[in-house]
Amino acid sequence: MQYGVCTLSAIPMRKESDDTAEMVNQVVFGETFEILEHTKKWSFIKLAHDGYEGWIDSKQLLPISQKFYEQANSQVPFTSQELIEIISEEKTAEFYPIFLGSILPFYSNGTVQIQDKEYRFNGAVAQSQKSREELVEHAYQYMHTPYLWGGRTPFGIDCSGFTQMVYRLCGYSLPRDAYQQATEGDTLSFIEESEPGDLAFFDNEEGRITHVGIILNDNYILHASGKVRLDRLDQTGIFNRETGNHTHKLRVIKKII
Repeated sequence: MQYGVCTLSAIPMRKESDDTAEMVNQVVFGETFEILEHTKKWSFIKLAHDGYEGWIDSKQLLPISQKFYEQANSQVPFTSQELIEIISEEKTAEFYPIFLGSILPFYSNGTVQIQDKEYRFNGAVAQSQKSREELVEHAYQYMHTPYLWGGRTPFGIDCSGFTQMVYRLCGYSLPRDAYQQATEGDTLSFIEESEPGDLAFFDNEEGRITHVGIILNDNYILHASGKVRLDRLDQTGIFNRETGNHTHKLRVIKKII
């Protein structure tokens, strides 16, 4: 088995091995993965943190050893808490912008170690689990981020990428897609039982869960639809304050933390 890591800000993961194929996800700085299939141009990978699979450009990965892969994933990860910040390679002084929620392998006193490369990062980091109040604060950091199918950064994000990254920033791991996240935690019967930071899930006409958002106080919800936006939540679903219509049908509310 071969292994790799992302050392760029965010690289597209595609459904098929083609530059024009659908982007289903993004791999952000510091995330490691198994390489399940490898060609000259493309690599089919499986992310370590959530098991998500897809194709990435082979030029955009850095090979790592099995030992590094296993050691990196045996630790609770440090994450960048900065919306966007520079990380620089010590030997070459080359620098790279990285986004909120990026992984910082083997972080210690501003130093990040990736294989035989040492990086310097001077931004805010976190490792331990945070409170609901802090989770809500992090959710607001993505406010007005444009919706991007497969996106996971403050420059473009989808609904489940939004919830996954907000929870990561607070020390909690979620699966990638909304229907997968809906299998986590405890089910609540009523909105009134929810607390800020709980997740609300919504289904389509076929009954498949296709949307998720983060519940706030006073029946508000933050979710990615066109952009990360603030709307009202009731027993029917999401009520868009601008159009005056319900846009998503409520399926279930889950308490994750």
